[in-house]
Amino acid sequence: MSIKRFFLALLLSLPLSTQAALAIQHWQTPEGTRVIFVENHELPILDMSVDFPAGSARDPAGKAGLAQLTHSLLDQGAGGLSDTAIAHRLADVGAALSGSFDRDRAGVTLRTLSSAREKTAALDTLVLVLQKPDFPQAVTKREKQRLIAAIREAEADPGTVADKAFYRALYGKHPYAHDESGEPTAIEKLTRNDLQAFYRTHYSAPNAVIALMGDITRAEAEAIAARLAAGLSKTATVPALPDPVPAQSTDTRIDHPSTQSHVLFGSVGMARDDPDFFPLYVGNYVLGGGGFDSRLMREVRDKRGYAYSAYSYFMPMMEAGPFQLGLQTKQAQADDALKVARDTLRQFIAEGPSEAELAQAKANLTGGFPLRIDSNKKILGYLSLIGFYKLPLDYLDTWIGQVEAVDVAAVKRAFAARVDPDKLVTVVVGPGGAR
Repeated sequence: MSIKRFFLALLLSLPLSTQAALAIQHWQTPEGTRVIFVENHELPILDMSVDFPAGSARDPAGKAGLAQLTHSLLDQGAGGLSDTAIAHRLADVGAALSGSFDRDRAGVTLRTLSSAREKTAALDTLVLVLQKPDFPQAVTKREKQRLIAAIREAEADPGTVADKAFYRALYGKHPYAHDESGEPTAIEKLTRNDLQAFYRTHYSAPNAVIALMGDITRAEAEAIAARLAAGLSKTATVPALPDPVPAQSTDTRIDHPSTQSHVLFGSVGMARDDPDFFPLYVGNYVLGGGGFDSRLMREVRDKRGYAYSAYSYFMPMMEAGPFQLGLQTKQAQADDALKVARDTLRQFIAEGPSEAELAQAKANLTGGFPLRIDSNKKILGYLSLIGFYKLPLDYLDTWIGQVEAVDVAAVKRAFAARVDPDKLVTVVVGPGGAR
């Protein structure tokens, strides 16, 4: 047995409560920044992230793409340093700076060695990026051109076309309908003043959530968080997004010169803090989230050969995110495949999973849980999630118990309350609009 497999086997043999136990500490800085921290001295590494409610749902009217452009420019010139100088400063100490962006949030992540010299240099650079972005005119122009080119290139991908159309049909005028990348015509008109105004409003201390994981003490963590928060603007927290209005049944067909038809359908699903999160999550594993073990795969692929893959998932966000089902198939059988998938969903809502299906789903989910927290990077991801969405601090400690507590009745009740099979948004992208 290899060393890697040996340690994996050892990890899996540990009591699950031991594997999940994390001493999560949390506090708030004087500026109102939330901080969440796990101290771990096993590796000489510090991972940290800073997240803001600055995703694409925050794009102002007529300025689709402002949030994405602002985020992409943070490390492209800050505190008088060029993008090249910033990259060199990080490379000189072996640090890595990265970013994350979606409809809800925009974040910056730093990984650095925990030794004093390297940690100090990396943190100094992060502070400049977060607190003093320059938004240089020449770089802004270059980044705008890059984003516009990427959007137009994506128009050749039928999957991207289908996904954008699905969000528009599902959310209508809600901010979640905004495409994460923005719109070319709007991006072309964005100015440096737009970027600075968006940055001041959304990248403020009261809006920030800092997650820290690794080889530092509580006192060091407090000092780092204090420094990061102190130099941000003091603009008040942004208002909550409105509740999405569930869409009525629609059927959108888009002609695209693709080799297959891309089929998506679904409805508004659940928010991150939904009390039925676990019944929906576990139930969906049976329906379409469990790969080859799922009902959709059996009905669409195994029994009829309509598609190589068929899936479903919930995307929980700050407000109710989408519940989406999807598949790719030949143009001639797109409607037949869609009918089978819809019928499978309808039957699942009416009957729920069998006891055997549910037991298998729970065993697979709990058995794979240790791999979700087997690295500092993965744990940091959960810490930022817990902090940003204000989840319980014992979220990871209770995760397995929450999954195991789900029963058939809970799944049936949760799906019946959230998903109406007669009110689904459908999008088909393919040759001839798949008609």
